[in-house]
Amino acid sequence: MKKGLVLEGGAMRGMFTCGVTDVMMEHGVTFNGMIGVSAGAAFGCNYKSHQIGRAIRYNKRFCREPKFCSFRSLLKTGDLYGNEFCWHTLPDELDVFDREAYRADPMAFYAVCTDIETGKAVYHRCDAGDDLDLEWMRASSSMPLVSRPVVIGDKKLLDGGVSDSIPLRFFEHIGYEKNVVILTQPEDYEKKPQKYFGLIRLALRRYPNLVKAIAGRYIRYNRTLDYIREAEAEGRAFVVRPPEKLQIGSVEHDPDRLEAVYQIGWKTGEQCIGEMQKFLAE
Repeated sequence: MKKGLVLEGGAMRGMFTCGVTDVMMEHGVTFNGMIGVSAGAAFGCNYKSHQIGRAIRYNKRFCREPKFCSFRSLLKTGDLYGNEFCWHTLPDELDVFDREAYRADPMAFYAVCTDIETGKAVYHRCDAGDDLDLEWMRASSSMPLVSRPVVIGDKKLLDGGVSDSIPLRFFEHIGYEKNVVILTQPEDYEKKPQKYFGLIRLALRRYPNLVKAIAGRYIRYNRTLDYIREAEAEGRAFVVRPPEKLQIGSVEHDPDRLEAVYQIGWKTGEQCIGEMQKFLAE
């Protein structure tokens, strides 16, 4: 039976996920495969490279660095989160991403992106942890309006959360029968229609299928939550959720707030790790 780990995105709500997954790494929890969306891909890759604490460490260290994330970066480069700094300088020099450990781990790792021409999800397996794989992770976490499309081959890609925010169905479809799903919203959350949709439609008018995908995202998301609840009730999924709404936004320049959300994740992980291990062992 193939066991999988499914990570939702949510920008800096991903610090909650990092807290949970760091506990899981501390306890030696392993999977056959893992799939991350947006921040779930950008931070989740550290699970495969076995780098406990790396994501919270570099986010706290650089959250006030304009080259890391700022409207100055957006105006200068077209990317809120600076490409050169975040995906080259940081993992190559400042807080090194352990590519050798990543490659050595047999767990499959997938990143989910959205093809902006079709509005459909693209699921890419990242085996090498090389620059091309990091481009897929960058594409997965590149939010519309504040990021340039990432061009890989013949595809123009953006945030995977637009097309498949929580890809449990996909993972089950490719053979993962028992899955741990880490969400970044509490149990009672329900996604609402996109705010400022008129602005989005105007800004992205060259990509009508992407606009359509954004318009229907809240419907698909809420249906996916229902599907996850069914999978949880039937014993196919073990779901980890924040105990309450996380007080953090898409952009966060306060290291103390990043740490607070991470600690919520850590405590939640500690509370559920025994039940999770039992679920995976059954």
